[in-house]
Parts: sequence; structure tokens; C-alpha cells
Amino acid sequence: MIDNDTLNMIKAFRYDAHPMGMMVTLLSATATMYPEQNPALQGGSGVYKDEKLVNKQVYRLLGKLPTLAAACYRHRIGRPINQPQANLSYVENFLFMMDRLNETEYKPHPKLVRAMDVLFILHAEHELNCSTAAVRHLASSGVDIFTCMSGATAALYGPSHGGANEAVLKMLEEIGSVENIPQFIADVKAKKRRLMGFGHRVYKNHDPRATLIKKIAEDVFEVVGREPMIDLARELERIALADKYFVDKKLFPNVDFYTGVIYRAMGFPSDMFTILFAIPRCAGWIAHWKEFYNDKENKIVRPRQNYVGGRDLDYVPMHNRKSFNHNLEATTSTVDRRRNSAVVRR
Repeated sequence: MIDNDTLNMIKAFRYDAHPMGMMVTLLSATATMYPEQNPALQGGSGVYKDEKLVNKQVYRLLGKLPTLAAACYRHRIGRPINQPQANLSYVENFLFMMDRLNETEYKPHPKLVRAMDVLFILHAEHELNCSTAAVRHLASSGVDIFTCMSGATAALYGPSHGGANEAVLKMLEEIGSVENIPQFIADVKAKKRRLMGFGHRVYKNHDPRATLIKKIAEDVFEVVGREPMIDLARELERIALADKYFVDKKLFPNVDFYTGVIYRAMGFPSDMFTILFAIPRCAGWIAHWKEFYNDKENKIVRPRQNYVGGRDLDYVPMHNRKSFNHNLEATTSTVDRRRNSAVVRR
């Protein structure tokens, strides 16, 4: 459950606020509601020696995340927020809170629940990526778990990380039809366009998650109807994988390539896609958070830098620097133009 203060916060967001922006804010705000778990408010990191208290925050966070996500969605579509039901599974509850209108006995379709469950498992953890590295970096400062997860969610927000599946769908929409794929491929090779959803920092051949997701797509289509975008995606994959340019660069479809198409078929708006990544990935983030604290050798993260700039440079006063004088002249001329225009108006 989420309390009335949180509900009021959600309702205070603009009608068109991005769900990920809302989620970053809400997770950070949640930290203020449980001061007993915040080391900064308890005089140090002693609270993390209490395993029972730590686990309570873990359960609380995992439980609240789908509720917050569904509430963000309901706010975006202008409908009342559904509270969770005790008789439903984790994924069932999430889909219930997203989709229930006024039905008294609403229950999500089991095939869609299964598909979402598999997608959540595949997204739960994937070694030391950008957002997970952010978790460990933040955890090293001793910050509370909710603020730590808020920072990780912010890292996931970026299009080069969690936002990639939304970017894939936008790319497919821009391509438009199968006939336009050859020109798009040519533009990618000429570095005029980016091929989203291909390539991975770890998997240098096929991403095994992508293979599973292609199978899930067919199960979803049996329930909601076939999403036309899937044929465009598969043809793009076929043409790209037959091209020596992409094969030599080891650019194969990754987990993001098909997930957006599945989410679209299920009725999720594209700005919810990264939220659907954040909910399961939170489990992996929490595992890293706990692992960091349980390792007694870990200290605050402090990366080293190698300075490659100039050395033994003479100090030049600000007013003698060319860039400063240039900007000053530009500002002065702008002010003069404004004064002249004011004189003309008067």
C-alpha cells in the first residue's frame, strides 16, 4: 500500500510528467517517510547492522515499486489509482493496478501475467551496468536504500541504458515500413542514423534473453492480437544480420529490441517502457546494495583521475582573457540594442 501523502504527491505532478521522472522523485520522497532506516539521521551506519530492519526496507521497497509505477500510469491517463490486492501474485497485482476500471472481480489474463513475469525475471539483474554501478557508488556513501534506488532509477532513465527499448520503438516508427529498411540500413552504415536495440557490452554474439523474448511475443499476440510492428522488427533483424558490416561489428539484437514491441502490443504507452525495466531491476540493485554493505572491506568509492591538461600555465586575470572580453562585448552590444529599441518604443 502507499499512503495518502504519497498519493497527494503523485496527483501534484503535471498531467504529462514522464513516469520515470515521477518515479525518481517518489523513491526519493519515500526515504523521508521512514527516518529510522536512514543512517544520516541515526548518527552513522549502525542501522545497517540490524538485519531485520534492513530486510524490512527491502520488502517495503519491492512491494511499493509496482504500486508507485501503476499509480504514475493511472495519473497519466487521468483515472483513479488502484490499491494492491492481497490475493494476487506480484505481477498479477501490478497488472491489476494498471488496468482495473470498475470491475468487481477483475483479474489479468494468465498468459499476459506469465509473459510479464518472464520479462521481469530477464530484466532483474545483469552485472555491473551503469545503474548498478551507480547503486554501489551511492551505497558506499552510506545513503539510505530509497535514495540509493532513486539514483539508480535516474541512471536507468537515460536512452543509452534503460530508455533503449523506448528508443527502439521510436526507431521502428520512423522507419515506417519494410520498404524503407534498406535506406535506413544505408544511413546507419553512413553514420547518419543509429541502430537501436543492437549490440551489447557483454554479449558479443546473440543476447540469449532476446531469443526468449521473441518466443514470448507470440504468446502475447495470441491474447491481444498481432502487433504489426513485430514484422518490421523481424525484417530489420534479418536484413541487418545478413549484412557483413553488422556481423563484423558483432551487432546482434539485444534484450531491448523486442521488449518495446511486446509492451506496445499489451497497451503500455512508450513512456512506461523504462518503468517496466526499473521494477524488476530493483531486485538486482538491492542485491548489490546488500552485498556492498556485507563486505567489510568495502569503503567509500573514490575513482582516480589522470589529469591530461596543460601544466606550468601562467595565470591570466579574468578581464584579460579573450573569451571573457568576447562574451562581455556580446553582452554589452545586446544591452545596447535593447536600450535603443526601448528608446524607439518610448
